[in-house]
Amino acid sequence: MTRVCYASPVMMKTEKFPVAGIYVPVKRRATLDPKKVEEIAQSMLKDGQQTPIKVRADGARFVLVEGLHRLEAAKALGEQTIVGFRVDARKH
Repeated sequence: MTRVCYASPVMMKTEKFPVAGIYVPVKRRATLDPKKVEEIAQSMLKDGQQTPIKVRADGARFVLVEGLHRLEAAKALGEQTIVGFRVDARKH
């Protein structure tokens, strides 16, 4: 008889991060689409931020892992903070 163990999913907790304290790696910045930023900014104005970004801690700052267009939309709207998840991610 084979026993299968399923781990229960861990719920990540959202946090608010200072927009100015998030570093965007150069390679990630190269994928920026201004039209997509504008669309997300309009959506954020209407419905608020729907999907948290993902960041990893790197000393005193945070490095963006996922959510470039959401972060740039928040910047365009003049937001001081953004909702996200703190994740453990491999440095590239």
